[in-house]
Amino acid sequence: MNAAYNAAIRLYRGAARIASLSSPKVRKMLAGQKETLDRVAHFRATLAPKGFDVWFHAASLGEFEQARPLIEALLERRPETTILLSFFSPSGYEVRHNFNPRVGVVYLPFDTPAGASAFIEAAAPRMAIFVKYEFWGNYLTELKLRGIPTYIISAIFRPGQIFFRTGGGMFRKILGCFDRLYVQDEASRKLLHGIGIDSVTVAGDTRFDRVTTIRNNGREIAEVKCFCEAAADSKILVAGSSWGRDEDVYFPWLTKCENVRAIIAPHEFDKERLAAMKHSLGEDKTLLLSEFRKVYESSPEEAARVASGLRYLIVDCFGLLSSLYRYADAAYVGGGFGAGLHNINEAAVYGIPVVYGPNNHKFIEARELKECGGGFEITDRSTAEATLGSLFADTEKRKAAGKAAGEYIASHIGATKKIMADIFPEI
Repeated sequence: MNAAYNAAIRLYRGAARIASLSSPKVRKMLAGQKETLDRVAHFRATLAPKGFDVWFHAASLGEFEQARPLIEALLERRPETTILLSFFSPSGYEVRHNFNPRVGVVYLPFDTPAGASAFIEAAAPRMAIFVKYEFWGNYLTELKLRGIPTYIISAIFRPGQIFFRTGGGMFRKILGCFDRLYVQDEASRKLLHGIGIDSVTVAGDTRFDRVTTIRNNGREIAEVKCFCEAAADSKILVAGSSWGRDEDVYFPWLTKCENVRAIIAPHEFDKERLAAMKHSLGEDKTLLLSEFRKVYESSPEEAARVASGLRYLIVDCFGLLSSLYRYADAAYVGGGFGAGLHNINEAAVYGIPVVYGPNNHKFIEARELKECGGGFEITDRSTAEATLGSLFADTEKRKAAGKAAGEYIASHIGATKKIMADIFPEI
């Protein structure tokens, strides 16, 4: 890569070091990166003495869910495959570093020329698969120089991206490092064709396959079921990946809508945030899931009695959200009032309407769900009250929207099969 790109990466690394002084999340990332080469060496010794068959890279937890169907298909159909999985964000690594004993999991170091060369030399991958938006110039250039087949899956492109702008020639060269790009939609293929990138397959988004698998293998969460059944005349809203800015919008409606109870899974939480949420919702009406679980494990009968007086259950652990939506009459998915919308597919797959905020332009499923009548965009407190109020007041409207959402997901499955057949035809 050129000097300007490398200078930008060094500035990015320097900014991260400064941010780590006040951010535990960034500190974890930097500490993890320092251990990466040692961890790769450990995994080489224990899992892949000849190097890894496939290196998957996902920025964070959401992108991992797009890689996961391929990883699991490989583990199931070709058990001897050696896999290395890297994350850039702690929100991915911290949750999935013990994902599978047959998969080595590490942090990806910053994209410097020396860092990229050292990582690839240590891992010795025979193939690399990136997910969605991961365009690291030095890593991709190094893979190309070494003749290592490299792909990107579930990618999506928009006209405003730097690849399609004047002065974006260097970034267009990065795209040329991929042997094939598997994109989500025809619009992305056309954009790439316009800049001379034609090694492109419209395969769709593997998240549709992943959420369908989760739904089909869904597990009962006994204490959550107890909470939901304690007031049979109430409807249930599940708010997933909820941020403070989301809660500023939908809490006012929720707290005055007496016939709706809610299960709220904050995207990130600590003691202070959980305490503030309980205070906003009402201490006497709210329990953390960990608190309610203790009651349930002691006495399901007592838990049912306690649940009858509750309106809100706050989920203070990770890993349950995709199963929680099965209990919902409708879902609110967070992130749309901040950096970007979280996974709405894992709610829609249960055949329920999905409500979300306005920062969703990067997600074609948000637009398409809205167009088919299964998704609803809100922009402020008044639209939240109107939209959620209407869905919970009108049973027929809610059911029709849920049916549309479920049918939308069902019509988009199959990306994993297409990609597997192309990259791994022998399987």
